Amino acid sequence: MDAPSPRSRGLALAVLCAGTLMIILDGSIVGVALPAIQDGLGFSAAGLTWTVNAYMIAFGGLLLLAGRLGDLVGRRTVFVAGLGVFTAASLLCGVATTPAMLVAARFLQGVGGALASAVALGMIVTLFPAPRERGRALGAFAFTGSTGASIGQVLGGVLTDGLGWHWIFIINLPIGVAAIVLALLVLPADRGLGLRAGADATGAVLGTAGLMLAVYAIVQTGAHGWTSARTLLLGGGAVVLLAAFVARQAVAATPLLPLRMFRTRNVWGANAVQVLVLGALFSFQFLIALYLQRVLGYGASETGLAMLPAALAIGAVSLGLSARLIARFGERTVLVTGLAMLLAARFFLARLPVDGEYAAHVLPIMLLSGGFGLVMPALAGLGMSAARPEDAGIASGLFNTTQQVGAALGVAALTTLAGSRATVLARDGHGPLDALAGGYRWGFGAGAALLAAAVILALLVLRRPAPAATEKFETENATEKETVR
Repeated sequence: MDAPSPRSRGLALAVLCAGTLMIILDGSIVGVALPAIQDGLGFSAAGLTWTVNAYMIAFGGLLLLAGRLGDLVGRRTVFVAGLGVFTAASLLCGVATTPAMLVAARFLQGVGGALASAVALGMIVTLFPAPRERGRALGAFAFTGSTGASIGQVLGGVLTDGLGWHWIFIINLPIGVAAIVLALLVLPADRGLGLRAGADATGAVLGTAGLMLAVYAIVQTGAHGWTSARTLLLGGGAVVLLAAFVARQAVAATPLLPLRMFRTRNVWGANAVQVLVLGALFSFQFLIALYLQRVLGYGASETGLAMLPAALAIGAVSLGLSARLIARFGERTVLVTGLAMLLAARFFLARLPVDGEYAAHVLPIMLLSGGFGLVMPALAGLGMSAARPEDAGIASGLFNTTQQVGAALGVAALTTLAGSRATVLARDGHGPLDALAGGYRWGFGAGAALLAAAVILALLVLRRPAPAATEKFETENATEKETVR
């Protein structure tokens, strides 16, 4: 079978990025439209959170299983199926007339999002095996992820204010259909290993149930607290299920998640670092939006525009610099450099005043956030470094799972910390805005601690591949291409 041409691989990358962008956009668009959804369908305050929680539980819980399914039945098949489920669920969301109908449709959206997202990264690393080309592809993929949230906030405000909240879901229909057609045309078909090669039903039940319960426990902490009996019971149940899953994988003839993948320091180290990094960065995105709106008085659309420079900075770095820097200095060095930039941004965050000005206090933070454009391609390369062709889907699913768990943990923990600090300050006599700003500064400080821990872990655990090995790989790959031609 002939190797795909550079043009066909470029088209395939564009389709994978476009499908992923639709899913990422949806998450941030929904967040902006929540007040309008509450008014339109009559959600209670507690019930409204389930428009987000239902999606997160399905998405985070199914990523690992979806990644393995990609290896077994074909990654293109799973990606297209995911886009189809997500698009159909978007239609159901758009025509929802009751809270229950919307929550159910959002859960189905999470299923589709997990199927498509879990295999996208695995397809990229198999399409671009050479380190230099892979670095550029991962940079483009990281750019998609980083810009999606910012664009979604702007687009969500415009659609909600101009057309109504239904259109934040209906807009996915033409995009989803186009992505499905293009995926069938340009993504290379892969048959997969077959279900018998890894159909560990017991492991699938344990792993999926454990992850869903873990995500559910995390997203409920805002309402019940971290030390409540409910949270401890749910968290303990998740730990038991996940421990049983790991034990099952150690003895299963065809494991869902081969434990040999964790023998490589760069794989487990990158996933561990990612939990810390995403915990800090997603909570930052959430808290800075609250600061802009509740302290500085920005509207939803203004907040999205205020955060747009961060997306542009990340895009410039991930598309223009990351691949070249990784090829020259290695993933670990580039990762630590990006983390240092993000830590520098925390210096400004710790000084955010109540009467802050955008140019002086917020814009430098957004520009330094360009370090994320170095962090994510480097982490993705390290996290997928030991993936064999037959394991690329599960490695991708694992990487996406730690991403979601880290993000959920960070947002839940740091927003709780910020809220608790604001309550204490208000009780001590500080004004409402002073108390809010002080609480957000504590949340940002905790995020800085997570990033500092990520730097230490990266320096202690991660290793740079030997230059000679990298050069040999690239030479062999180039020779292979010449033979194909």
